[in-house]
Amino acid sequence: MPVFLRRLAALFAVAGCVAACVVALMVVVSIIGRNALSRPVSGDVELTQFGIALCISLCLPWCQMRGGNIIVDFFTQNASAGTLRRLDAAGAALVALFTAVLAWRTGVGAVSVREAMETTMILDLPMWWSYAVLVPGLALTAVVAAMQAWCHATGRAAVPEVSA
Repeated sequence: MPVFLRRLAALFAVAGCVAACVVALMVVVSIIGRNALSRPVSGDVELTQFGIALCISLCLPWCQMRGGNIIVDFFTQNASAGTLRRLDAAGAALVALFTAVLAWRTGVGAVSVREAMETTMILDLPMWWSYAVLVPGLALTAVVAAMQAWCHATGRAAVPEVSA
């Protein structure tokens, strides 16, 4: 796995964690404001949905890179190394295909929502932002998975031994 890809996935994951921490802090402030001052953060639900979706999208490449997805190996416990390698290559290729399609359609959705000038109900923020910020994480996940599929198919290590 190329070093630049590992570093980019790690950078995305750190950004996703920062987004999650900001959302958590905002939720705490909103709860305290609601209970102590009867003034929650306006649009806290909208911001939480937006922030957590961003977090998940940004953390997906790192999860894929590290092999952090659930693997059910009940039926393949006794399979040969070659069979496992081919199955892993096929699985990674499917992840690459699906996340590439998701990135593409999410981008198309962002353009469509922007043209429709949709906004959030409370804060009146442009809805297309919430679609557009998901595209880079999904696209990088597709690239990582495609690289893993190639690594599995050619017999190379697809999951890095050490973190970036």
